[in-house]
Amino acid sequence: MNTLFRLALLPALAAGTGCSADAAKAPAASGAAILVAHRGASAYAPEHSIEAYELGIEQGADFVEPDLQITRDGVLIVLHDLTLERTTNVREVFPTRFRTEEIRGELVDVWFANDFTLDEIRQLDAGSWFDDAFAGTKILTLSEVIDVVRGRVGLFIETKAPEVYGDRGFDMEGLLLEELTRHGLDQPGADPDTPIVIQSFSAKSLRVLRHDYGTLLPLALLIGGADGEKWLTAEGLAEAAEFATGVGPTKTLLLGAPGVVDLAHEHDLTVVPWTFRAADPGDFETVQEEMAHYLYELHVDGIITNNPDLFPRTPPRGGS
Repeated sequence: MNTLFRLALLPALAAGTGCSADAAKAPAASGAAILVAHRGASAYAPEHSIEAYELGIEQGADFVEPDLQITRDGVLIVLHDLTLERTTNVREVFPTRFRTEEIRGELVDVWFANDFTLDEIRQLDAGSWFDDAFAGTKILTLSEVIDVVRGRVGLFIETKAPEVYGDRGFDMEGLLLEELTRHGLDQPGADPDTPIVIQSFSAKSLRVLRHDYGTLLPLALLIGGADGEKWLTAEGLAEAAEFATGVGPTKTLLLGAPGVVDLAHEHDLTVVPWTFRAADPGDFETVQEEMAHYLYELHVDGIITNNPDLFPRTPPRGGS
């Protein structure tokens, strides 16, 4: 197990499992695995909303997971998509501010978050798409998310499409580290109650953070898509270990690659797969059964889920 990563997670593990810090050093199968609320408790409230983060904390999450985008005026906001139309009413508020892009062979009108200032984004309703009860929900800045969760849980922060922003003249990695420095969270253990992990699908982004900026924070490489399997080999994991402290493969990739968790641990990498949903338990009867298999049979180090309330803190009866 990567010492730096485990030390960063130790306070959250101890708090989340109700065990001592020493007990939190035990392997994941002992119950010390971390629970990451995916975009907050996003099965029950609009993703990346205050309500989703608060509910995730109430449901026992050790970490919440904010995705980063950048506004036109250079502010880090918490939003999954590059564009605004899926989760806001941007079509109604700014009907002419779209770009027409070719997506999967079709021309589609899209509203890039980076084409709007923070003040403009503040005008959008980011809750009604989920349920009318959340009408008026606003998109948060990363700074606001830190203020909401600080001292309560850690942050699994994802750099989204950093190369796209690089092409637009923005340095997402630099902006992120500046924000963490401003909050006094740029070093491992700076706030033991608010551990920080940075994750990305972009190996380049993580290399920039580790080698160019020299951050010592835990870094996790998210793994999925067509090239995902190459990272889950001895060679791929060895390469990942050059700049990362952990990997985050899709649950499907991991299920189809026996022995990868042990192999990753041999390379001093943690394994935190994604995304577990009650609405999609894969080949299992329930998502609890699915998560338990990964935790107590495959011995992963954590789970990223939309349903933190269903996280199995202890092995099922009769399990290992």
